[in-house]
Amino acid sequence: MAPIPFNRPHVVGTEHRYIQEAIESGWTAGNGGFTRRCQAWLTQTVGCGRAFLTHSCTGALEMAALLLDLAPGDEVIMPSFTFVSTANAFALRGAVPVFVDIRPDTLCLDVERVAAAITPRTRAICAVHYAGNSCDLDQLAAAAGAIPIVEDAAQGLLATFRGRQLGTFGALSALSFHETKNVISGEGGALLVNDPALFQRAEISWEKGTNRAAMFRGEIDKYTWVDLGSSFLPSELTAAFLFAQMEQARELTLARRQIWERYREALAPAAARGLLELPAALADNVHNGHMFNVLLPDLAARTRVIAALKARDLHAVFHYVPLHSSPAGRRYGRAQGPLNVTDSVSDRLLRLPMWFGLPASGQQEVVETMVAALLR
Repeated sequence: MAPIPFNRPHVVGTEHRYIQEAIESGWTAGNGGFTRRCQAWLTQTVGCGRAFLTHSCTGALEMAALLLDLAPGDEVIMPSFTFVSTANAFALRGAVPVFVDIRPDTLCLDVERVAAAITPRTRAICAVHYAGNSCDLDQLAAAAGAIPIVEDAAQGLLATFRGRQLGTFGALSALSFHETKNVISGEGGALLVNDPALFQRAEISWEKGTNRAAMFRGEIDKYTWVDLGSSFLPSELTAAFLFAQMEQARELTLARRQIWERYREALAPAAARGLLELPAALADNVHNGHMFNVLLPDLAARTRVIAALKARDLHAVFHYVPLHSSPAGRRYGRAQGPLNVTDSVSDRLLRLPMWFGLPASGQQEVVETMVAALLR
């Protein structure tokens, strides 16, 4: 049996041609024709207000923090069970990440705990859409009131809540096109802006704090520095690769959902025996097949399973180390109440190989090896 990596970046077949087109156009820096095509795809397909392609989801989150005008001492509520970029983006502006627990089923923000975390210093609430699922975003909006919601939708492209695309609920939303995601460009991301009051400032921040885009539209004769910004744009070569993927995004998502369903069906007997817990979601969520994760009985069981898989060249991995217990999390943030679910999930969660083209035979070998290790 061939090795089964945890992830294998995929190509759809038109990436090289589009990159060649970008090169031949004479414009390989950012904000060219392929950037505009990617942004149009996002506004039309996802349904956001405006989209700004970025060099990474991390960059998109940092751009969101700039647009929120965060200052030292401000607070941003978020789950502790997330990637470091979620907290870093706000801490870089001097804001304090306030970590709350997640739900044991969806592994997304526990909205019931948000109200207790809100203080006069709260300036935003960041919802992380784990594995293409979400918290109850309507309930979160009610709890937030006038406080802006930021969606960390790094894993959420083409997933929905109550029939509406993730990335369209928050004032600002960040997407990822990292090579581990459904639609990829190696590194890449996008900031989706749904609050019209932020459209102009977002464009300026995206263009390094200048009104350069207005000059290209002929609205001014020269551009200058007008606000805070940074170098958030990806190159046209990255955008060309990404647009090829976007053209096949629905097909890629459908294929991943089919792989996801094969795992769920194959592991259902083990779950019925209490050997593991299968992924869950709110009834109103339609996930995108981004990830298949299971919860094992304890850390020892997970360690045993990973070792058994690795011995057969099958590669599964755990996920986040809780931010509230990390050195930087303790330095720059604070925990709101106990985070027992986060701590437990971090010890027990295992992500199985998941990539476009993963053969059913490979999935079956992963399942059989994992179950055998759990029965030892």
